[in-house]
Amino acid sequence: MSHNTRQRRLAAQRVCDRILSGSRPATMRERLADLAAGGDLDGQPDFYGDGPVTTLEERVAELLGTEAAVFFPTGTMAQQVALRYGAEHSGHPTVALHPLGHLEVHERHAYANLSGLRSTWPTTEPRNPTAAEIGALAEPVGSVVIELPLRDAGFVLPTWDELAAASTAAHSIGARLHLDGARLWESTPYLAHTLSEIVDLADSTYVSFYKTIGGLSGAALAGTEQLASYARVWRHRYGGQVFQQWPAALSALAGLDRELPRIPEYVRHARTVAAALAALPGALVYPEPPHTQRFRLWLPYPAQALDDAALALAEDEKVWFAAGWQETDVPGMAMTEITIAAPALDWTTEDVTEIGARFLSRAQDR
Repeated sequence: MSHNTRQRRLAAQRVCDRILSGSRPATMRERLADLAAGGDLDGQPDFYGDGPVTTLEERVAELLGTEAAVFFPTGTMAQQVALRYGAEHSGHPTVALHPLGHLEVHERHAYANLSGLRSTWPTTEPRNPTAAEIGALAEPVGSVVIELPLRDAGFVLPTWDELAAASTAAHSIGARLHLDGARLWESTPYLAHTLSEIVDLADSTYVSFYKTIGGLSGAALAGTEQLASYARVWRHRYGGQVFQQWPAALSALAGLDRELPRIPEYVRHARTVAAALAALPGALVYPEPPHTQRFRLWLPYPAQALDDAALALAEDEKVWFAAGWQETDVPGMAMTEITIAAPALDWTTEDVTEIGARFLSRAQDR
């Protein structure tokens, strides 16, 4: 996407009265105003990780039911530390993970290039590995990674029983279980267990503060006190011991207060929206029903025509439907990811059907 197209899209989305997928883009002034919801702005900022950063770490450890949590400026850094810890404590530099996982697809193989680790794939199916596949690994591994949800397979989750069995299988082969939980927050309704119950199955868990809960940036690595001590040393070595990070910490605290209570409502409504979208001519939705508040949508039009239609609908009618369309391996079909958040809650099935028809009519004209 060109810079001009991106700016035009953001400008159009900001003035929309109704938004189906995503949230209204916030200005820097609006983000600054949001910080006050995260803590006392008259207090002292953090100094290399104390103050509001410590408050956030303690809040996350309490939510996840772990002994400790350590703030990181990025999830990529947090995950490298978790896998390095697993390799050093097990003596096995191999990591079992999914080829569609974030570590493989979006982190430029940092675990290999920075830590000298290597991967093995328990499965290539578009889902997380099963207990049987973990147990059948042909070589010892230090860590088994489960991504909750597996984003690039369509935001799919295992069942609770499958996740518990995978945890048992990982431990039975002498490996640690690491949860790539960037969107763990929105996984609890489908798994029908609390955050602490889910995290209790793992040896380490990474969570993001800007995904789902809307913080400015940052992540946390949660687990034992021993892991936390190790993580703080390696955070410094990786360049993550930042002088002050109070804006990220305060925005994360505000997001935890504001968004976590609403996630079950988002997930429920995602199922309503997905069913309505699936009824549009030629549409495909996956998974159906969605496992989280996010899912994938395919439509039988070129990606550019759908993006143009979304922008035209926004500029002409102040209605944001869905953009970010990508061409797929199926000729004539484009795909996008749908995110249901607070702005979508007032969309009824009839709204999705009616506005979806207008959206498709615009795509046909392009």
